[in-house]
Amino acid sequence: MESAHGLLLNEEVCNQLAEHQRAQFVFEWLRFLKKLLIAANRVDVREKQKKLVEQLTALLTGSPGPPTRRLIAHNLALLYSVGDPFSAQLTVDRCNDIIRSKDDSPSYLPTRLAAVACLGAVYEQLGRLLGNTFTDTVGNLLRALKSAESQGRYEIMLSLERILCGLGVSALPCHRDVYKAARVCLTDRSMAVRCAAAKCLLELQKEASFLWTTELENVATLCFKAFEGSSYDVRVVVAKLLGTILATAVVPKQAAVPRQAVRRSSLEEVMDLLSSGFLRGGSGFLRTSGDILKGTSSVSRDVKVGVTQACVVFVSCLGGPWLERNFPSLLVLVLELVSHPRATQTPADAVCCRRCISFILRATVGGLLGEKAQIAAAKEICQAVGKQKKAVDAAMSDSNVETRVGTLDVAASQHVLVCALLELGSLVQGLATTAGPLLQDASAGVLDTVTSVLLHPSVSARLAAAWCLRCVAVALPAQGSVLLDRCAERLAALKSCPEAMAGYSAAIAALLGVMRHCPLGIPHDKGKVVMVLAEDLLRSATQNSRISVQRTQAGWLLLTALMTLGPAVVETLLARVLLLWRCAFPLSPRDLDIERSRGDSFTWQVTLEGRAGALCAMKSFVLNCADLLSDDVIGRMLPPLSCAVALLTQLPSLVKAYGNPLKTISMVYRQRLYEILAVLPPKTYEESYGAVLRQLVSDVSGPEPPVSSGPVLLPPLCHPDDVLLLGPALHDTDQRFIEEQLQQGSSVGGGSLEYDPFMICEKSLEVPTPLPPAPSVTVAAVRLFGVIFPHIAAPNRAQILEQFLESLKQLKGSRQQAAQIHMISAFCSALKVLGTWRGGLGSEEVRRPALALLTGALESANPQLRCAAAEGLSRLAQVANDAAFTVSVTQISFDKLKSARDVISRTGHSLALGSLYRYLGGISSGQHLNACVGILYTLSQDSTSPEVQMWALHSLSLVIDLAGPLYHGHVEPTFTLVLRLLLSVPPAHVEIHQSLGRCLNALITTLGPELQGSGSSVAALRTSCLVGCAVMQDNPDCLVQAQAIACLQQLHMFAPRHVNLTSLVPSLCDILLDNSVLVNLCSSYLSLRRAVVACLRQLAQREAAEVSEHAVALVREQPRRDSTALDVTIKETGLEGALFTLLDRESDQRLCRDIRETLGHMLSAIAVGRLAHWLRLCKDVLSASADFATAAPVETTQEEEDGDRADDSSVFTSKPEPSCPFTNPRWVTRVFAAECVCRIIAQCEGGDPAHFDMALALEQRAQDPAADFLVLHLADLIRMAFMAATDHSDRLRLSGLQTLLVIIRKFASVPEPEFPGHVILEQYQANVGAALRPAFSPDTPPDVTAKACQVCSAWVASGVVSDLGDLRRVHQLLASSLAKVQAGKEVQSQLYNESTSTMETLAVLKAWAEVYIVAMKTPKQSDSPARLLKVSGDEAGDPSADGLLRLVQADLGTLSRLWLSALQDYALLTLPPDYAPRLPATGGAFYTAETAEHARPHYCAAWAPILHATALWLNGTGFIVVDEGPANLSRPVTPTSMGQSTSLATVKSPEDVNTDRFHLILGISVEFLCSPRSDAQMESISACLLALQALLDVPWPRSKIGNDQALSVELLSVLHRLVLTRESPPVQLAVLEVVQQVVCAAQEHVREKRRSAEVDDGASEKETLPEFGEGRDTGGLVPGQSLVFAALQLGLCILVRQLPQLNPQLAGSPTGRGGSPQALTESDGQLVSAALAILADLPSLCSPEGSVAVLPTVLFLVTGVLREAVLRADGGARAAMGAAALQALRTVVASPMASAEKSRNAWTRLLRCALATLLHFWDTDECPPEVDEVSLLTALSVFLLSAGPEVAAVPCLQTGCIRKFRAGLRSQDAVVLAKTYQLLLSVFQSPCPAVAVPFMRALGPGIVGGLQGVEKRRPQSAAELTAVQEGVRALQGLVSAADPEHRPQLVSVLLPLLVSFLMDGNALASAPPPARSLHEFALQSLMCVGPQHSAVFRALMAASPAMKARLEAAVRGNQESVKAKSAGQQGQAPGKSSPSIQLKTNFL
Repeated sequence: MESAHGLLLNEEVCNQLAEHQRAQFVFEWLRFLKKLLIAANRVDVREKQKKLVEQLTALLTGSPGPPTRRLIAHNLALLYSVGDPFSAQLTVDRCNDIIRSKDDSPSYLPTRLAAVACLGAVYEQLGRLLGNTFTDTVGNLLRALKSAESQGRYEIMLSLERILCGLGVSALPCHRDVYKAARVCLTDRSMAVRCAAAKCLLELQKEASFLWTTELENVATLCFKAFEGSSYDVRVVVAKLLGTILATAVVPKQAAVPRQAVRRSSLEEVMDLLSSGFLRGGSGFLRTSGDILKGTSSVSRDVKVGVTQACVVFVSCLGGPWLERNFPSLLVLVLELVSHPRATQTPADAVCCRRCISFILRATVGGLLGEKAQIAAAKEICQAVGKQKKAVDAAMSDSNVETRVGTLDVAASQHVLVCALLELGSLVQGLATTAGPLLQDASAGVLDTVTSVLLHPSVSARLAAAWCLRCVAVALPAQGSVLLDRCAERLAALKSCPEAMAGYSAAIAALLGVMRHCPLGIPHDKGKVVMVLAEDLLRSATQNSRISVQRTQAGWLLLTALMTLGPAVVETLLARVLLLWRCAFPLSPRDLDIERSRGDSFTWQVTLEGRAGALCAMKSFVLNCADLLSDDVIGRMLPPLSCAVALLTQLPSLVKAYGNPLKTISMVYRQRLYEILAVLPPKTYEESYGAVLRQLVSDVSGPEPPVSSGPVLLPPLCHPDDVLLLGPALHDTDQRFIEEQLQQGSSVGGGSLEYDPFMICEKSLEVPTPLPPAPSVTVAAVRLFGVIFPHIAAPNRAQILEQFLESLKQLKGSRQQAAQIHMISAFCSALKVLGTWRGGLGSEEVRRPALALLTGALESANPQLRCAAAEGLSRLAQVANDAAFTVSVTQISFDKLKSARDVISRTGHSLALGSLYRYLGGISSGQHLNACVGILYTLSQDSTSPEVQMWALHSLSLVIDLAGPLYHGHVEPTFTLVLRLLLSVPPAHVEIHQSLGRCLNALITTLGPELQGSGSSVAALRTSCLVGCAVMQDNPDCLVQAQAIACLQQLHMFAPRHVNLTSLVPSLCDILLDNSVLVNLCSSYLSLRRAVVACLRQLAQREAAEVSEHAVALVREQPRRDSTALDVTIKETGLEGALFTLLDRESDQRLCRDIRETLGHMLSAIAVGRLAHWLRLCKDVLSASADFATAAPVETTQEEEDGDRADDSSVFTSKPEPSCPFTNPRWVTRVFAAECVCRIIAQCEGGDPAHFDMALALEQRAQDPAADFLVLHLADLIRMAFMAATDHSDRLRLSGLQTLLVIIRKFASVPEPEFPGHVILEQYQANVGAALRPAFSPDTPPDVTAKACQVCSAWVASGVVSDLGDLRRVHQLLASSLAKVQAGKEVQSQLYNESTSTMETLAVLKAWAEVYIVAMKTPKQSDSPARLLKVSGDEAGDPSADGLLRLVQADLGTLSRLWLSALQDYALLTLPPDYAPRLPATGGAFYTAETAEHARPHYCAAWAPILHATALWLNGTGFIVVDEGPANLSRPVTPTSMGQSTSLATVKSPEDVNTDRFHLILGISVEFLCSPRSDAQMESISACLLALQALLDVPWPRSKIGNDQALSVELLSVLHRLVLTRESPPVQLAVLEVVQQVVCAAQEHVREKRRSAEVDDGASEKETLPEFGEGRDTGGLVPGQSLVFAALQLGLCILVRQLPQLNPQLAGSPTGRGGSPQALTESDGQLVSAALAILADLPSLCSPEGSVAVLPTVLFLVTGVLREAVLRADGGARAAMGAAALQALRTVVASPMASAEKSRNAWTRLLRCALATLLHFWDTDECPPEVDEVSLLTALSVFLLSAGPEVAAVPCLQTGCIRKFRAGLRSQDAVVLAKTYQLLLSVFQSPCPAVAVPFMRALGPGIVGGLQGVEKRRPQSAAELTAVQEGVRALQGLVSAADPEHRPQLVSVLLPLLVSFLMDGNALASAPPPARSLHEFALQSLMCVGPQHSAVFRALMAASPAMKARLEAAVRGNQESVKAKSAGQQGQAPGKSSPSIQLKTNFL
């Protein structure tokens, strides 16, 4: 294909290619040329223009295919535009000649069509440059149009459209002629021609003003005719034409006004035109009159749907502002449409018309208006409702008017009311809590008006009013309970009025049904109220026959709705409900027979109504209360159901006996019974199978089946992929709400709520649309058949299927088709169930009739039935699970396809071949695949039947997709086939192109990652993919374009490098920018919009930055003539801004989800790099709501000063930015914008630290002005959070508060560079206070208040607020909430479920707990816990910490009791289900028993901080129980187990109260830590551990846990498991601290027992005292019972994790001793140190024998750690480990157990081994040169000094120690030498001569020798000086420790050494500081030693004159220096002392 990439066509290469390759080659060249001509140099183009024109003309005359001819035409036009335009006339003439040619052969047709296309493209590009030649061209085209076939007509219409577009106003002379031709084509039999004609007229109306003036009525009538029998595409484009023309007629274009006085049409006139089409269609007057006389004047639904769409386009073209101004008038005119008697002649027509009107209102009011305008519209609708209700009331009460008039008024008003009320409900539901002002407006009286309609005589109006109230409850949860009470009161008061009963019961049912969508719920007692009402209605139903039916229906409706409240409510009422069900049916079949023999028609009507209602309530119970559906309950439901089935068999005789009055109710009864049986487990009613199946078979295949329910039954049974074959009407479209009407049978019509009032309590938020009873019972029968059929025996299955076949033979015509649809639906449902649980179908006797039934349906004329049958056939093969059977099925289709020539058979069997692959994973035989593909190839090329091509290609796509790798051999020929068809199939056959697109997608999926390859074959396949996508992208059909985008998306996933984003992204954005005048901002096809956004989402995942750049470049580089709103948005805010706008306008949930994900990917990728842009975008969205110019009012408290108010008021208003690109975004969009702000903050968190450091940000900004950081936008962040937090929308308030919380947490510690000592958030205190205050108002929902409490606690705890006054302002908010909690739940208004009160209470307590924890942190660091109880009035100290503690202290008494109560509640709720019967019947302190399940999540979210705070409080009080008086609670929230009950009989002692509190906190902590879930937050774990630490800090709890060893062991086991599962160092450190406290508690316990024993037994038996402790006499430590063993396990776990080398099993592993050591962090060192401290204390917990058992392990670990710290000393963590190991060693060696009688010998032996091990450290091969000798020598000293002579005086060990110390004395390292001297001094001073004397003798000479060398080499550094000084001290210690007789000798050695250190005066003056210091040290030492040993001193001096002279000189020099210093001090004394700070006076 590279040869195709040139300016000229490479004809040589082209001629060598095969025909199909040539077409592809030419197309690729034309694509390249299209891009090249735009970018090429004009000079180059003109040089080769002639040749290019020749080549393009040759291609034009060479019979090109449709895509090729479009490109030829485009390139020719572009060539003349870029190059020389003067020769264009020759091409125009040539094309005209071709069109005039008389050659009518089929082979010449493509050339003629290409010439037509070429004319259109040239004129569109060149326009007026071609002069007046257009008149000839247009005339030629119009003449050709008269004799042209459909393709020609289509192409000519498109060409005329282009000519008009290019010429603009210049084409005026031809306008009339074109109009006449288009009129004819607009009603053409070809739908494609109609579409083209409509597009032509749409272009014509831009300049031809007569279309929207004089010809307006004719154009409207023409459009109405075009709607008749139209397709979806025709309706869309003709509606666009009609709507645009009507809009222009009302508001003419500005360009037309100057030329002539244009008459404007009024809105009334235009709506009259639409009304005529809606009511009379496109018929003329005479025909309409005749139809009226015949009584057949119903307008086709095609026309109604088309007119509806046109009305929407009309309003959309005029825009939102126009609609806002004219809505009152428009509403009246639109509602008149549905009030006309002609529109609602039959129930089906009425439903259709109501849907149309609802669609108009929803698409305009819901799509075009902002929130403020929607509120105004809602008021208008409410007024219209009120007027209608008043009119009906007047008509009903006016006795002078005939009854007939009243009936007509009621009939007309009911449809108006339904449309108005449903739209009102939708508006309120969409507005959500922003609709609050609407309902609070007393002048509007919305609720009163809607409630008044509940008394309307029409059932449809009453149900619409009930639904509207339901929408109010969804939007404003606070209204739910109020409305429920109001309706219940009215129902109880008006029980004798049938309308009131029906209306108010429906309203209550609707309100109950919607509560599952309201997280805040309703009070639990409302369920009991409704139950009482229902029982009362059912009980009184028989008292008044006039209203028996209404009471019965109302009672069961209430019960049905009651079940939707779920098990929590129904459980307590279940016994009463079961009794009602039992009473509704006879007790036995015999009673049923008696009942049948008496009664009349009315009695049976009431009876059946009641039983149908009971069955419906049963179904609701099973669906909504599955948890209560135990075997016992099912058993109690079965007797009524058995009677119901028995009555089912008698219904035919009853209907026959009593006639039509029972017909409808009997169908409803059957439907209800089928529905309840379908949801129950089939095994429960097994004995009733026979009776039920007989009736089911009768319903499905009876001789007189009801109306066909095919459009309802079949699509769900077809595979979703196959539904694409059934046309766009079944796709998801924007108009699906009304397009569905055309799919229903004309007699069935659409669904409506009045057909089944019980549906009003369904879960859906959309209005339910139940079908009429006849089709509903069929649907229910089919579904039940699918449930029961798999459970019956094979012979019965065969019998039923044979009966189906026999019935079909006996029926003819429409009855046969209806019965066939029902049978196939029923059987396919059964196959679906069989396939899901892998059940077999049965033997051949079952398969044969099953196969016959399905193959017969494959040849049905109904395409839906063929699809369902193909799906059923594949499921049949799956269920049969027999290869031979599958082969026989495929052979049937093969044979049929070879022989059959009719379209129906070929389509059905071709689809069957593809479907068979779906559930069998391919028919593994390659031969079958080849045969299947061969047949489908042949069928897909059958150009005589587009339908066969479509079905065959679709089936081929299934085979490609499902065959997988098996298909690789067919890939290339399939590509060839697909491309050939894409290049040759006419564009009118859209469905073929769609199937080709699916084939191409399947081929790309099959190749998958192979498409990335570089081979020539792969490159060719890749090129084929791209060419195919390009062809489909150029297709005019939106669904084909969507397929192309999906294929490119798939290709991008597998081979991203080969998809050109430079062209793809602009093409996607082009689609987003098209048609933006319509309701949605882009293409009017939902599927295309979905495809575009899904593709953008995938592209944004990988290349977000490039996508954004390409989108902006498109708008910037290609300015459009009519710049749309979305163009402007992209220019100003980029693609992301356009997506925000699109998100705001779209209503499709899937599309909105994709848009949000796309924005999320873009945000993650580029937001940090473009912070200002993204934050401005979010700010614009949040501040652009002009609907509410100010935020929610914020009231300031009286205590605030005026200045504070001024600060707050500055942030109250949130005016939109003046240049904001967004207008009135909805609250949902603003919520998403607030979430985006949080995500941006999170993105910055992992990036540059300057984002959260103002000083650093300013510094980097100074270096790089383009740098941007989040902290620089803090003001905007606060502003956005404030705007969101004070909005009317509760959801937005929650998002705003969450944003504020995130901001506080991230920026609380950021300092303010300009004001040192302050943080940056301090300046926003007023903003934060103003944002929080509204959330604490009385009418705020609990969830908002709970979130605000969280923000409050974060703000107070952050430390931002330092001023006590500022702190008190926020504290007052929390204090008000605490007062609300204290007031108790009885005081609160019961608007919501009780669990919401729990949520709010716990949020308040959690907030206070968090504040208290922070308040306690600072004092605890410096003060004792006891001080915290006393808060002095002294203001000194940190004002924020002390002030905060003072604020909390005032409420601490109340808080502590509330916290304890909350913790006990939590403890109760976490008990296993087995303990449920033992829980308090009334619930806990803050929850009720009924709402326990709903309350549990709130406790789970709040318990951890409360636990920590309670533990801190108990720590502060020292477990001293203080009675602080009652907490003023309405009910005692403090549980009796906490010791606070006021009853004297149950008053507990302080000891008991403390014990309960201790076990409560310990139990909750252990229960949670025992098995924290993987998703458990670290905060909760940390809170538990900190609570335990605070608890065990106090002596009393320590004594409790010390006394209970089992409890201690259990706690350590839990902590051990926590260490194993949590790697977090802080958590592990906290665990070790708790373990240390537990060990400490055990030590205290053992110590106390030993002390007691000493006191009791006296001193005489001290040898028995140490028996206390673990191990006792045996020394055994039992795992699971031993505290020591548990602590040892935990310590070992910590040590081995940090130092794997300690584990002997790892000695040979890479991490063992042979491996390189891991780098240890500071936290690792802390963990090891803490573990060693614990291990060292363990022997003290044991008895002597037990200590012997544990000592080897402890010594091994301690010495092992010491070895790692010593041999690999690298400073930092290992140094800390070494110090900890030495301390642990000292603790162990000095243990009293070493000297205990029973353990002395063993300890001595083990300590000797340990000492030997230490000595061995030096001698091993692995001893590195950088060994830490100091630590080793210190360890040896520990043994020498602490272990006693039995250990240290052993000769071999002593010799080893001496050797090591001698080596230390020889060290060249001054530090080591100094430490050696120090350690030796301590050894010399040892009280044990056996230890000290050998060291003196052995090492004394060494010390002397070392000091003697000092005279020659004076110390040069401080370290060397220290070493000498320590040596002197060691020698002095040796002298002091020596025997008296040897001291003179040693002194005679010491004194000369000291004298040798002295220096003479000259040398001293020039000596370095260390040497002078040594001189002074030596002189001082001589002064001390001399007097002590004066005799020796004098003798030495006398013996050595030189020594004496040296000493005397040093003394004189010292005296002189002392005198000089004192003289200097005296000289300074009389004068003034100079100031320490000199002030500068000269500043120059």
